[in-house]
Amino acid sequence: MNIGYQIPEPLLFNPLKHHLGFIKEFINLKIEDESNADIKNLIKDLKHLGTSVMDVYTGSLSIINICKEVEEFLEQKDILRREPFSLWEGINMNNFRIISLSDSSQWTLKYHNNEIRYVHLFPARSSPHSFRVKSNTLKSALLYYIIIGKDFITGDDLNKVRMLLGLSPVRDPVDTEAITEMIEILRD
Repeated sequence: MNIGYQIPEPLLFNPLKHHLGFIKEFINLKIEDESNADIKNLIKDLKHLGTSVMDVYTGSLSIINICKEVEEFLEQKDILRREPFSLWEGINMNNFRIISLSDSSQWTLKYHNNEIRYVHLFPARSSPHSFRVKSNTLKSALLYYIIIGKDFITGDDLNKVRMLLGLSPVRDPVDTEAITEMIEILRD
């Protein structure tokens, strides 16, 4: 899944889950890869998206610039090291802080109990330049776009990729519409 982005320590950030530009690059690389027959590894990559909802950043800041701005914020507050960060943010599951970046996007910082990557970073809920999506919707759309890719989306095709992911077939028109809308976002 490495597309050349190295997330600097101490940040923990999953761009396949939270950065639309990265997601589109990931798709393009998978489509261009002639050995795309390795569906097992593709599905393994998609499992990292989890099972709940997530916020996806759609703005113009690159992953590198997001990380740089967050690091600069932490340096200015003198909380770049693990202990000061954990004291500032808190270590309980419900503790978090929200910061704004140069494009007005808001980002959530949470303590992650790890010696090296202890600043978990992701777009804040209802942040400018982001949208919220169910994990299974994003996974279904990604796999559809990479494997099937047809312009005309059918329920049968959606269910083929959902079966590969171990997901139940879509029966609800709302779920079908959500996946179709996500596919269209990925195509733009």
